[in-house]
Order: sequence, then structure tokens, then C-alpha cells
Amino acid sequence: MSDEQSRAEPREDKRAASQAEREAPQEQRVAPQEKKVVQLTTTIGLEPNDAHRLVVLCGPFDQNLKHLETRLGVHIRGRGNRFQISGPDQRVRAAGALLSQLYRETLERKVIEPDLVHLFLQEAGVEALLAQPEGEPDNEGVVIRTRRRTVKPRGRNQTNYTLAIREHDLTFGIGPAGTGKTYLAVACAVEFLESDRVARILLVRPAVEAGEKLGFLPGDLAQKIDPYLRPLYDALFETMGVERVNKAIERNIIEVAPLAYMRGRTLNNAFIILDESQNTTIAQMKMFLTRIGFGSTAVVTGDITQIDLPPGQKSGLVNVRNVLRGVPGISFTHFGSRDVVRHPLVQSIVDAYARQPDTSPGRGKQADLDAG
Repeated sequence: MSDEQSRAEPREDKRAASQAEREAPQEQRVAPQEKKVVQLTTTIGLEPNDAHRLVVLCGPFDQNLKHLETRLGVHIRGRGNRFQISGPDQRVRAAGALLSQLYRETLERKVIEPDLVHLFLQEAGVEALLAQPEGEPDNEGVVIRTRRRTVKPRGRNQTNYTLAIREHDLTFGIGPAGTGKTYLAVACAVEFLESDRVARILLVRPAVEAGEKLGFLPGDLAQKIDPYLRPLYDALFETMGVERVNKAIERNIIEVAPLAYMRGRTLNNAFIILDESQNTTIAQMKMFLTRIGFGSTAVVTGDITQIDLPPGQKSGLVNVRNVLRGVPGISFTHFGSRDVVRHPLVQSIVDAYARQPDTSPGRGKQADLDAG
């Protein structure tokens, strides 16, 4: 074989290899380092080193740590007050932040219940932690303080919603069931009342039947409308206690009423909550909003995916998003399925329904609602 032939063959091999590389599928030509997930092992120390609080944190048979491991895809090993966390970089940082938050909860709690761990693991909160630069405060100081209990918003949306209520005269909380819209609004109302920022609380709700014909209801007016207002009572009982709530209602410091009873009133120095506002008509929404007087704070909550108005009626909540957009002094907070703080299945259910078109009679197209 000549020298010329021996030199030509390697060149032909290189050309063939280059041709094969060009023809290879795209996923095969990705550089290995582009696929690689950065792994991290870090150790955090929880102070003070309190054996009892550490037991509460970990839970029976370390079930709380296992829950964190499963949901975040990390490995956690604890020894004393030091915890070694291994896994993808961002998930390790999120796990460390969550452990620290849960450890702070043990200062006032004798037990860390599974539902509390679930609340801390809500995807909205985890995503906020992952997006948060290291060293930046996580709004842990944003809490709602009442005499009976302290309520802490979960995740970025709930925190922004709480801050908006404190800073604006009118706040709208719009989103699916289970995102804490009503509960946080009631907790803020109690905080305002106990700190003398308002003189009374008004809880208002349209008495619209949720797809059922209930017929005649026995009893006086309060007994007839109580079933519609039960979620508001429940939130009040948790933040104030049953006895205090009943006394406040007797003294007219707390008033719970159907929306129809608001016409003609001017509400000064009050905290007003309109719940289930997706079931107001455009005229009813305008009527309610024009009741707000001096020194008052109003919060309007609703879920535009669960409208129970009769066929042909447009929702006042859908309409008001366009009418009041950009008006100074008014805040809109939109919640999503990732803000749900109920059973984990609720988030999946909300997402599943969101993927399906609403074909129920009388609802009309969502585009028509948005245009209204």
C-alpha cells in the first residue's frame, strides 16, 4: 500500500464519521453535560438543639422526613440537629428551607400533623422557594395575628393577597376552591377588628342554590340563610371562638347577611367581605361595591369556574375584572390550582376540570363571560 493510499483512508474515515454524526438523531447529538442534573449534598444545622422539638419535626418513625423525601425527590439523613440532604441542587435547597420552616413551627406546636406538612409542600410554595435567590427573605414575617390564633399565609399568592388586603381599600381574590381566599379574608377581618382598625365586620354572600332546588326552608330568616353562610361562620369560629362570635353577633359587631339586604346601605368603618361573588349579577356587584363607606375595607372572593347563576345571566365577578382593571386603590389576586391547600387530590381535580370544556346548559362560552 502506498503512502498516498494510507493517508487517504483516514481522511475517508473522518468524513464517514462526520457524515454519520450529522445524520444521527438530534437527541443523540446532545452533549452529555447538557443533560446532566447538578447533584448536591449539603448539611444544615437546626438551632437551638432541642431534642424534643427535633422529635416533633421528624414525626413518628420519621414520617415527616419521608414525606419530604418522596415529594421533593431528595434523600434526608438526620443525626441530632444536623441533617444531610442529597439530590438535585434546587430541590436540596427547597428541602433545607422547608425543614427550617417546619422546625420553627415546633416552637408552638407539640405535634407536626401530616396536613401541616402537606401545606408546606404545596407546589406553589415550593416553586416560590426554588425561584427565590439565596439569602432573600421568604416573607416569614407576614402573619395574621388574632387573639385566638396566628394565621400564616402559604405560598407567594396567599402572601401577596394578605398584603393587598392590608394595603388596599378593595381587594379581589379570584381562584378555585380550597385556595384560602375566604379564610384569609375572615382572618384579616378579625385582625382589623381586634386592633380597632374597624368597628364591625360584615360578611355577605348571595343566596344562590348550587345547582339544586331546595324548595321551602323552615325557620326564621337567620335559619333560612345560615346554610349559605356556613363557610364564613366556620372561619369566624376558628379565629375568634364560638362564644365570642355569638356575642359579637348579638351586639351587631359582626353581621352576616344575604347580598339582597345590602341595598340602600352605606357601610362606614367596617370590614366587608363578599363571598362566592361569582354568583352575583352585574347589577348586584355594582350595588355592593357602591356600599363602601369611609374607613372601610372590602374583600371580594369568588371562583369563576363555579358559576350557579340562571341561564343567560352574566357573572358580576367576571365583568368587574374588566371594568375595574387598573383603577387605583383596587387590587386583584388570582389563585391557581397550585395554591390549593386542601387534600392533594383537590389540586388534581381542579386541573382535570380545567382541561375539559364546560358544556353544562345555560353557562354560555367562557369567551362570552370574559367579554362581559
